[in-house]
Amino acid sequence: MNGAQRFLAACSCRPVDRTPVWMMRQAGRYLPEYRAVRELVDFLTLCKTPELAAEVSLQPIRRFGMDACIVFCDILIPVEAMGATLAFTDTGPAIAQPVRSQAAVDELRIPDPQTDMPFVAQTLRNLRAALKEETALVGFCGAPFTLAAYLVEGGGSKSFATIKTLMYREPATLHALLAKLADTMAAYAGAQIDAGAQAMQVFDTWAGELAPDAFERFALPYQKIVIDRIRAGGVPAILFVNGCAGVLELMVQTKADVLSIDWRIGLDAARKRVGNGFALQGNVDPTVLLSTPQAVRDSAHDAMRAAGSLGHILNLGHGILPPTPIECASAFVDAPKATPVTA
Repeated sequence: MNGAQRFLAACSCRPVDRTPVWMMRQAGRYLPEYRAVRELVDFLTLCKTPELAAEVSLQPIRRFGMDACIVFCDILIPVEAMGATLAFTDTGPAIAQPVRSQAAVDELRIPDPQTDMPFVAQTLRNLRAALKEETALVGFCGAPFTLAAYLVEGGGSKSFATIKTLMYREPATLHALLAKLADTMAAYAGAQIDAGAQAMQVFDTWAGELAPDAFERFALPYQKIVIDRIRAGGVPAILFVNGCAGVLELMVQTKADVLSIDWRIGLDAARKRVGNGFALQGNVDPTVLLSTPQAVRDSAHDAMRAAGSLGHILNLGHGILPPTPIECASAFVDAPKATPVTA
């Protein structure tokens, strides 16, 4: 099997010759070739220039030979197209005018991906041509709650106190924002599928900060809208929630094809809770890759054993960290290549 066949088979829980592998944030600062490109342009320019975005997407594929290539972009690009003022600073993304009222929600628009973000589709088309069907092409978008967290907080947060205050004090306002984001992300995901994405990952990174009842009210319904659109496009939907252990059964309700699991719960325990109808992705702690190649191989093999022989995509439990040594990234990608799947 080639990488594309292997990855897509695993997404559907079909037999594979070996476990497919890729890494979240695999195009990024741990690679010297990525840093060389970044010296030439700022981050937003890189995201919005298809030739450069395709180049950095392909860099880890050339170096390591992952089974899937995820398009290089940022989850907040559609938020900027909705009318938010977005900047990237040394401490992360910043929204100049946070959205904290119904009037501010009303000012946001639902953009047309084809006219307002054409560079994303062009990057995908460039990648699909370059990959020559040998490696699977993965598109992605942020989930509504995570995007709302950035919009309401004005950037990243440790406590998410502002959005949680809005959630409990003015739930109708937050629901209005989430509904607008869900419509935007559904259209955006559909445009990526039309441009050649063979699977779509939905990142709800901050939904794990919610209590289960709040997750059910403010994350789950809007995840469903986006995932329904992805599945209607005929490609697998992957749902990632960082800190998912408390909401696994709720994630199942989205009917995502693949549940991407962080490192705080074992894949064997996750499998027992979600059943055999879903593929699992993950779930090595990214900090393991800061240690030694042997420790990385051991952790990768542990994850593969825990996941079982069907429906597993080896990945990290969150994005690869910038200080990761190249030899440890290589050990991670190579681990399943020396481990044929056994029944």
